[in-house]
Amino acid sequence: MNTIIIFGAKYLIIFIVLIAGIYFFKLEKQKKKEMAVFAIIALPIIFLLSRLAGKLYFNPRPFVVGNFLPLIAHGSDNGFPSDHTLLSTAVAVVVYLYNKKIGIILGLLATLVGLARVASGVHHLADIFGSIMIAVLVTMLMHKYVLKIVMHKINK
Repeated sequence: MNTIIIFGAKYLIIFIVLIAGIYFFKLEKQKKKEMAVFAIIALPIIFLLSRLAGKLYFNPRPFVVGNFLPLIAHGSDNGFPSDHTLLSTAVAVVVYLYNKKIGIILGLLATLVGLARVASGVHHLADIFGSIMIAVLVTMLMHKYVLKIVMHKINK
């Protein structure tokens, strides 16, 4: 069981990015351009907002508070938010906005990444939930309010 948890906590994110990449390269040219522009804008903003959230809320990692060894080696820094969950969820939502079925599958895998991070002892559920909320809300808001403006300027 530990092997599965470690795989989910450390390596499942790679498969999420690979699946998203394969989907991206199969898109037609205009959708590919739009998705690339969107990801280039949204992902750094999500990351920056997560850094800000981490400055506003400190949540010590479970192995620090519980004084145990986690299944995976990790520094004893702030656990909020979970970068692995943040990235995998953000990628899943970006894909979801273009393909609901693949996006849902990636979203489920992103949830497994988060749960594996909890099971491995490096994050609390609050870290995972916070990451999911940041990724989903920022990605959806960026898509709704920013993407059309940017694409209009690019396509002029």
